[in-house]
Amino acid sequence: MGEYFHSVRLNPDRCKGCVNCTKRCPTEAIRIRDGKALITESRCIDCGECIRRCPSHAKTATTDELSQLAFFQYNIALPAPALYAQFNPDTSIESILCGLLKLGFDEVFEVAQGAEIVSLAIRDYLKRDDVKKPAISSACPAVVRLIQVRFPELIDNLIPIDAPVEVAARIVRGERSRDLKLEPEQIGIWFITPCPAKMTSVKQPLGSEKSNLTGAIAMSQIYGDLLKVLPSAQEKVDCRRASWSGVGWAMAGGETTAVGTVINTLVVHEIHNVADVLEQVALGKLKNIDYIEVLACAGGCIGGPLTVENRFVAEHRMRQRIRQMREDEAKQEKRPPQDYREVELGVAERRAIEPRPVMRLDEDIFKALYKVELMEKTLQKLPGLDCGSCGSPNCKALAEDIAQGRASETDCVFKLREKVRDLAWEMVDLAGKLPPSLHKDSEED
Repeated sequence: MGEYFHSVRLNPDRCKGCVNCTKRCPTEAIRIRDGKALITESRCIDCGECIRRCPSHAKTATTDELSQLAFFQYNIALPAPALYAQFNPDTSIESILCGLLKLGFDEVFEVAQGAEIVSLAIRDYLKRDDVKKPAISSACPAVVRLIQVRFPELIDNLIPIDAPVEVAARIVRGERSRDLKLEPEQIGIWFITPCPAKMTSVKQPLGSEKSNLTGAIAMSQIYGDLLKVLPSAQEKVDCRRASWSGVGWAMAGGETTAVGTVINTLVVHEIHNVADVLEQVALGKLKNIDYIEVLACAGGCIGGPLTVENRFVAEHRMRQRIRQMREDEAKQEKRPPQDYREVELGVAERRAIEPRPVMRLDEDIFKALYKVELMEKTLQKLPGLDCGSCGSPNCKALAEDIAQGRASETDCVFKLREKVRDLAWEMVDLAGKLPPSLHKDSEED
């Protein structure tokens, strides 16, 4: 099945062997073995849920660094709209973009511009007669990977349009390559990301052979340096500016609002809520819904694990910004783009997203059926408390691990206690059956 790249990494020196991460992983990709967490790479979707939950900060995200700008002749920053929510509303977007230039970027291009184009494309796509309902947003890479791993039957429901960051990167790379007479690979395009899944999608893109991005830099990594160089006074940045509809993609519901014309929609955020709703879709219960906006992080990208601000505070700030932007744009009679070209979406280059059915017990159907039967028998013996003390997230996962030969019944502390108790009674029973002469010798000793 090939190798996997993962932004989420484990620092075993920090891991205390608690079960917080195992209990919260949406794909049950984590186990505790020999007192340390162990991540099953094929199941990990880089949602970052373990990063949030680990009290020892043993889970981290690997992203790129500013020092890597030196390897390119021209560098462009693509800030996610969620970056703006990390600052007070009195810090203008212009100032934030100017701050990025001071950190060494030659240009900034807002991902929100890509979001405006994708919104129009989704609107047109949903008007087609051949759309499989409910159509599912494909903007969040963690959700797309969740579907690959747990709900591969829903891949055809995914909207076949690139995420806004990929669209923005494709546009600006093409424009600067022509304008500056540079080869595309001489231009570094860096996404300022709120989540590890975006870093993973740079290395292993979804729906394309190669990402249009060069790399991704975590907001949490760049925030301190950016804060230091923010201009005190308003400075102008020579770039096209996105409208409020594109910036609004940072929050849950922003995508649906920007798409606009779809009435029968559902907005779901936080990875476990998303998994619950996708399960209903897989069971055929939500066919009356046209479109589902799904986001792995609570509140949307503003709640990403690589952001620095409390997501409720960030949401409040973003709503203030959008309210002001709408008022300003209404006065200027500014409107978001009303048209786009398919080349901007990369339609011709797009490949089908392949399922990753790693939840299967075995490729051989007969072996898989045997393991299912073994799982069911084992599960009946287990206490059903889902305490996680065995190192698996729940009793069902432990039964699966036992069927796969990766664990034993005595990994369950309750089953181990039963075994010890039974062994103790057997020893007492055997002691009572000893010959009298052995009893006498034992007393003399």
